Amino acid sequence: MQELYQTFPLTMSINCITICYMSMQRQIINISVPKAIAKQIEAQAKKENKTKSELLRDAFRLYQWDKEWARIRMLGEQTAQKMGIETYDDIERIAG
Repeated sequence: MQELYQTFPLTMSINCITICYMSMQRQIINISVPKAIAKQIEAQAKKENKTKSELLRDAFRLYQWDKEWARIRMLGEQTAQKMGIETYDDIERIAG
């Protein structure tokens, strides 16, 4: 899959990265980031032998995974609070 990149300076401190895909299954999303972050993205992508798109897709998947686990932990904490669980001994007592 061929990807084309263009960087358009918006100000002295922010770049706009345009990622164009040669596929009907993809959608172009433009994001703006400070120059320092743009340089970090480029450096990290190069370090991992990935495109910027691949790196940002991976970052988004990790973000989603982290948010889902945060939601699960919150539900666990709420359940523990409702059941009066404060220690592992409490879990053993309830579990039998």
